[in-house]
Amino acid sequence: MPPALFSPLELRSLTLRHRGWVSPMCQYSCGPDTGEGVPHDWHLMHLGSFAAGGAALILTEAAAVNAAGRISPMDAGIYNDEQAAGWERITAFVHRHGAADAKIGTQLAHAGRKASTYWPFSGKRGSVPASDGGWETVGPGTSAFDGYAAPGAMTAAEIDGVIADFAAAAVRAVDAGFDTIEIHGAHGYLLHQFQSPLINDRADEWGGDESGRNRLTLAVVDAVRNAIPDSMPLLLRISASDWAEGGIDAAASVRLAGAAAEHGVDLVDVSSGGAVAHQQIPAGPGYQTGFSSRIRREAGVRTGTVGLLTSAGQAEHAVATGQADGVFIARAALRDPHWWLRAAFELGHELPWAPQYERAIPRHSF
Repeated sequence: MPPALFSPLELRSLTLRHRGWVSPMCQYSCGPDTGEGVPHDWHLMHLGSFAAGGAALILTEAAAVNAAGRISPMDAGIYNDEQAAGWERITAFVHRHGAADAKIGTQLAHAGRKASTYWPFSGKRGSVPASDGGWETVGPGTSAFDGYAAPGAMTAAEIDGVIADFAAAAVRAVDAGFDTIEIHGAHGYLLHQFQSPLINDRADEWGGDESGRNRLTLAVVDAVRNAIPDSMPLLLRISASDWAEGGIDAAASVRLAGAAAEHGVDLVDVSSGGAVAHQQIPAGPGYQTGFSSRIRREAGVRTGTVGLLTSAGQAEHAVATGQADGVFIARAALRDPHWWLRAAFELGHELPWAPQYERAIPRHSF
């Protein structure tokens, strides 16, 4: 029997060779010289290296569903044909060269009030003014994230428009060759902004009680589920806790995850935080696995866990003990794009290597 981490997983018609996956990681590298929001050679190298390194599932960085939904002017999108063509080149590469029959999914996103910000290596912080390529942001209301410009409160028509944009982006993703889609409902971006009582103070059907605050997330789930083949699995990333008094907690996240599963979500990618600047996150190794475990158990939905999981032993423990159905690796994968080949070796398991690299297969130590 293989280690739990390296056992296969089926999601609808998609079979993942194992349960070690790549978490979405923004690259802030879609510069004006490559076309607005268009992925290019950097993204091919970045994502392709994980495929060669043995990842079973690779999720791209957040791909905005419209121009105003980008986190920064340097962010990726999937709202026009040029962007979709850029992604299609990458999905073809991953499918052709994935050492472990790699699959690839895209994360559909809208940053809401946290859009139009400077990219991390710009040397600047805060909202980008129009003179530097920024734009007016939107959110459930007019409250701003600390240090950012105040958004405009979305009208009902604008909300309907965003739902339609998610659906249109999903169609582009299918046509571009993605194997699965993840909806970004975490980290203080638009869907999470509507979910959180710390942000959403609307009095209409898109706010108020928990049902109203979750309405947009579930409406987007419905729109995307209806836009993609029934055979394609759908993932949802959530922030299981706002880590702030009066915010989302684990119990609320169990209810959201259960509802999402009823609406057609096949796996919940469990993260946390990002809604407000005054959050207090007790970060440490595996600090989010408890959320994943509880959601998996109480909501009856498959989950993935993420956050300071860096070693093969940690990942194996999370899956073997039922805390998650899979483990998303982020920073550890940046440090070692062959993390999955290393983890397999450390757990006494063999993964296939790209033939160009077979001469490097370790015999005694990695």
